[in-house]
Amino acid sequence: MTTDIQKKAVVLFSGGLDSTTCLAVARRDGFLPCALSFEYGQRHKVELEAARRVAKAMAVTSHLILPLPLGAIGGSALTADIDVPKDRDIGEMEADIPVTYVPARNTIFLSMALGWAEVLGASDIYIGVNALDYSGYPDCRPEFIGAFEAMANLAVKEAVEGRLSIRIHTPLLHLSKAGIVELGTSLGVDYGLTHSCYDPDPDGLACGRCDSCLLRKKGFEEAGVADPTRYRPSL
Repeated sequence: MTTDIQKKAVVLFSGGLDSTTCLAVARRDGFLPCALSFEYGQRHKVELEAARRVAKAMAVTSHLILPLPLGAIGGSALTADIDVPKDRDIGEMEADIPVTYVPARNTIFLSMALGWAEVLGASDIYIGVNALDYSGYPDCRPEFIGAFEAMANLAVKEAVEGRLSIRIHTPLLHLSKAGIVELGTSLGVDYGLTHSCYDPDPDGLACGRCDSCLLRKKGFEEAGVADPTRYRPSL
């Protein structure tokens, strides 16, 4: 299939394990991925460097990085001077919504993706949310995705006038982190190019102790796949 007749899909893309796998799935599904990343004031901006690396390696021809001032709002350990939780077990992660939750982040990201999709004439949006091995974020639940998709089809001109029917794809929603690693590996994803850590050091080395690092480690270990992540040395 040549790119001039491929249907486009907007893929929300952070450069992390999940979103990179999601991008590979969109390509497997026959779409031409249009990757959408955000510089939203996150403390782990090294993820944007990873996003650029991955997009180049996967020959993504359309990669848009948008600035969003979520850091000005604060309210999250990812955007404000709040300590990132470390060394938590799965029970602690699932007990409540952690301080790494960024208020309304996926709602805002999906809204921007919806606008770009309408301009591109694309009916399909991919997001790598996960409801199994995740940190309890409310905007990763299937109820949220279903509600947003219903809203999207009421919100944009192209859908209201019958030219588009917006579909939000969540191919990782019911996969464990190990299942995600296995899926991406089967699709040829180079996870050594990705970044997941919430609190990397100035050289971009992962801390190995935040929720995201621990879930990533768990995924590779349970999948029986070598973890290519560069972790900072233990003190």
